[in-house]
Amino acid sequence: MGDVMKTILDIQEMLKKFGTFIYIGDRLADLELMEQEVRELYRSHCITAEDYQMSILLLRQEASKWKKE
Repeated sequence: MGDVMKTILDIQEMLKKFGTFIYIGDRLADLELMEQEVRELYRSHCITAEDYQMSILLLRQEASKWKKE
């Protein structure tokens, strides 16, 4: 990929490129599923270590915000 991940939308767009669309309607559940998918893409060598690390960081930061609310 090589695209720099800056937002959750960037992660969603990356996942779409691999045919993965996640929307349950529960934001925390969506974020957890996205994290699982990102992990699987990395394990399968479909994304770079940089994309993996940034995606996980962004997803966890967003989840943390939602857990505080």
